[in-house]
Amino acid sequence: MIDILNSVIPTALFFSAPLIFTALGGVFSERSGVVNIGLEGLMVMGAFVGVVFNLTFADVFGAWTPWISVLVAAIIGGIFSIIHAVASVSFRAEQVVSGVAINFLALGIGVFLTKQWYDKGQTDMVSQPFSSTNIPVLSHIPVIGKMFFQGVYTSSYVAIILAFVAWYVLYKTSFGLRLRAVGEHPMAADTNGINVTKMRYTAVIISGVLGGIGGSVFALTIAANFSATTIVGQGFMSLAAVIFGKWHPLGAMGAALFFGFAQSLSIVSAGIPYLSNVPQVILLIAPYVLTILALAGFIGRAEAPKANGVPYIKGSR
Repeated sequence: MIDILNSVIPTALFFSAPLIFTALGGVFSERSGVVNIGLEGLMVMGAFVGVVFNLTFADVFGAWTPWISVLVAAIIGGIFSIIHAVASVSFRAEQVVSGVAINFLALGIGVFLTKQWYDKGQTDMVSQPFSSTNIPVLSHIPVIGKMFFQGVYTSSYVAIILAFVAWYVLYKTSFGLRLRAVGEHPMAADTNGINVTKMRYTAVIISGVLGGIGGSVFALTIAANFSATTIVGQGFMSLAAVIFGKWHPLGAMGAALFFGFAQSLSIVSAGIPYLSNVPQVILLIAPYVLTILALAGFIGRAEAPKANGVPYIKGSR
């Protein structure tokens, strides 16, 4: 049993990190009242930018390249998300349609530029991806050291720490209180001097930054290159984690860890007695089936912010 956990837990953390980053972005956006179906597109843009930057500047930044690539992807993701903010907040467009448009636009840009710059359907493999490591001191703890701190990716623990930071920001700061007020009752927030438009723009941009980080971490740890199929469903799984986690940062992290575990099954199944004889295709579709089952079982009890998806018109109820 210990050997099984030693193989399952690091792999689950490995797959969970991109989902956690992106789901946290979704929490910020939806807590402000803006539905963000475009998480998939934000991840695509982050993956594309992260890989291209990595390929271009690997010789310049050396071992720091993946971290700087993630930073650049975060910036571009934030800028790209402004399109969704303008459509949803300023023009009061249907937010679901705007999010779907973001998904198509990001994929179109990524695939087109990949073809233009690399003259093929995918980029080259990056030479400076994230690498697994042993965490000093903690990796030597008996039993749990090997499970949680040996052969892990630093990005996984950065994502988990960020979930707690997001919880603190949303529930323990005045900024978080204003953000949640805008998502629950924007007119009351406006009456109390809170700029609803500014808060919603800020939240959507934060979701773009975190979505860009999530996409770039996925590309630089799991895929190692970019193509049209690099990000397939990861953004929607992150959105499911937002809903499954009841629009709470720690709940979204827990849901992302669950979905990451489901994704890891196809990788580690050969070493698990009960799964070794299960057809590979079943394990490959397991994350998506479990996502549907999770939402079907918990969506009825999950309560979204009351103004989520509702454009705010100043002076309206």
